[in-house]
Amino acid sequence: MSNMLNGIGASDGVAIAKAYLLVEPDLTYTNDTVADPETEVTKFKAAINQSKVELTQIRNNAEVALGPDKAAIFDAHLLVLEDPELIQPIEDDIRTNQSNAAAALMTVANNFVMIFESMDNEYMRERAADIRDVSKRVLAHILGVTLPNPTTINESVVIIADDLTPSDTAQLNKEFVKGFATNIGGRTSHSAIMSRSLEIPAVVGTKNITAAVKHGDMVIVDGSTGEVFINPDETTIIAYKQKQANFIQEKEELKQLVNDKTTSKDGLHVELAANIGTPNDLEGVINNGAEGIGLYRTEFLYMGRDSMPTEEEQYEAYKRVLSEMKGKRVVVRTLDIGGDKELPYLNLPHEMNPFLGYRAIRLCLDQQDIFRTQLRALLRASAHGSLSIMFPMIATINEFREAKAILEEEKAKLIDDKVKVSDTIELGIMVEIPSTAAMADIFAKEVDFFSIGTNDLIQYTMAADRMSERVSYLYQPYNPAILRLVKQVIDASHKEGKWTGMCGEMAGDTTAIPLLLGLGLDEFSMSATSILKARRQIKNLNQTEMKKLAEQAINCATQEEVVELVNRI
Repeated sequence: MSNMLNGIGASDGVAIAKAYLLVEPDLTYTNDTVADPETEVTKFKAAINQSKVELTQIRNNAEVALGPDKAAIFDAHLLVLEDPELIQPIEDDIRTNQSNAAAALMTVANNFVMIFESMDNEYMRERAADIRDVSKRVLAHILGVTLPNPTTINESVVIIADDLTPSDTAQLNKEFVKGFATNIGGRTSHSAIMSRSLEIPAVVGTKNITAAVKHGDMVIVDGSTGEVFINPDETTIIAYKQKQANFIQEKEELKQLVNDKTTSKDGLHVELAANIGTPNDLEGVINNGAEGIGLYRTEFLYMGRDSMPTEEEQYEAYKRVLSEMKGKRVVVRTLDIGGDKELPYLNLPHEMNPFLGYRAIRLCLDQQDIFRTQLRALLRASAHGSLSIMFPMIATINEFREAKAILEEEKAKLIDDKVKVSDTIELGIMVEIPSTAAMADIFAKEVDFFSIGTNDLIQYTMAADRMSERVSYLYQPYNPAILRLVKQVIDASHKEGKWTGMCGEMAGDTTAIPLLLGLGLDEFSMSATSILKARRQIKNLNQTEMKKLAEQAINCATQEEVVELVNRI
């Protein structure tokens, strides 16, 4: 009988091979003080320089194996090694407190890790892995320890590790590494992202797989379900070999849908768009046949740096996205940042409840210099594609009107300066707050579109922090209360001849898609890797029948009743 562990499916597919334990080196260090701080600073600088040489080589290898977009991860790592916000405090600690180089490095690095991990946004929490990866490499050089080298693997294996750093993952050879499983990590960790780029099955967050598996054990990794089987019996191996063959066949079938429109069985066309965080995500968007970008999270331009991005920097990023999408609609969300995301150059106030505080449009309307700079960059970039702009965290119609007035002021200035600006820019809002959903009929008369942000709409409607395990049972995307709000927003937009999209996790959820199709959602925006499966699902659904299903669902009493209803189809 095989032993089975559960984790998070990070990259679809099935891998069957012997386990290769990637053993972590001993990076133990002391907190001893030193007699000669300057010698210690010199040791630290030497470790930084050695790390730069290694990362440059890894970056070049990644560019060949994965392409320039994924190699850009290591450009970010190299910038970390030059970031005065990180480097200077370490040198100061050595000189002021006579700390040894290793202790000073890890004290400062761990503080940065804590800041990133405390952020509300999962993508930003996972950026703590960048700091860990870089600091681990520098620490190894300070201690004179050699890090594991995955490039030496020359037989078919499944890698088992506590975690895989981005640099580990970039060095994996697909010819020999058939999959991997780790103790920690999430779907948006760099290792998970790169495993999807490499198309290597992966399971992360198993918690204790390194304790359960021995080097050489036979393992099966199911990246679709998050299951890992250790020393499976012959019956299980045969079953998963068949599942592996089915997955490969399905993958080939899905590729045939890349250039298709998304149309239901009874002829209704809906748009499947992608969510992105940076221009580096465009490769996946294009390769998966996205019909546009439904959410461009611009806040990542502002993070991981010690000063505000200039108008020119923002313009270049927006221009690249619009140009590469070749006329397909790009919905850009203006800066969505607040007290839960600490930026050193903004001096944001500490708040007891940052999710309900000074953030997003509230911050932008207050600090208009930041807002106007972004709007000018967007307006200039609009000449290079099909731009739609949406404001996040809108609670009242007056907030929208004020934001729109500022946009119009900046547009008039640019036109006066003979700068080319598109005259077809759509202007919309995120529907994340129940007050906005309740007033959707009023908003619909003034906006061009709605985009429903279900992640926040659910937690605000249910009064349940989605990051709290104790109340996670209340985070219910299929609750009839949520479905009724979604219907109210869609109906209000359609009455005014406008459209409604959705960019939360719910939009790519296979259980939710039939309901959303029935409710009349016009645009589904999701992670690029979910698009082809969603397209196939919608092609096999009849929108008229789903409309009846949705009508039944909003009259259910509980989420459980809704799920049971959907499962019947």
